[in-house]
Amino acid sequence: MHKHILKSKAEKYNSIMINYLIVPGLGNSGAEHWQTYFENSGDNFFRINQQEWDSPICEEWIKTIDQKVIEFDLSTVILIGHSLGCSTIAHWSIKYNRQIKGALLVAPSDLEAPQYTFPAVGFTPISITKLNFKSIVVASTNDPWVSLERAKLFAESWGSDFINIGEAGHINAASGHTNWDEGMRILNTIY
Repeated sequence: MHKHILKSKAEKYNSIMINYLIVPGLGNSGAEHWQTYFENSGDNFFRINQQEWDSPICEEWIKTIDQKVIEFDLSTVILIGHSLGCSTIAHWSIKYNRQIKGALLVAPSDLEAPQYTFPAVGFTPISITKLNFKSIVVASTNDPWVSLERAKLFAESWGSDFINIGEAGHINAASGHTNWDEGMRILNTIY
């Protein structure tokens, strides 16, 4: 169903096929996660696989993103980040300054919060530089990894549209976001 929806949208926009590059956060996104659902929804969805998912180094993660992005016509690329993947995209944007079509940034983790004690190197301070492409930040009111206020600050700093979807936890499989149709609808607004 989603493949048909995306193809119809692409046909409306001069038959340009959009390439969706999925940027998971810490630990990757498992089989039940909405990012996997997105990945399986069409041939134009690609997961960016990192070498080290559990003790990430920002410089390595952004290099891996860039290697995948440059495989495509940049004007067709939309990045789909979750959690740590969102701040990784922000760091990638500063370092490589590529003009892509856009990004969907879901539940951006606040690595500067005291509860964020995971081994992640080089991701702080969180970039507050405006992104040079269209972006949407999606957040919830009860995410344990980012307060709504901080998510709004990130969106404002990055020049992103902001969507609060209410009490949705970290917007992952644990909070029931598996076949996340609302997320797919939001993604389809990045044109």
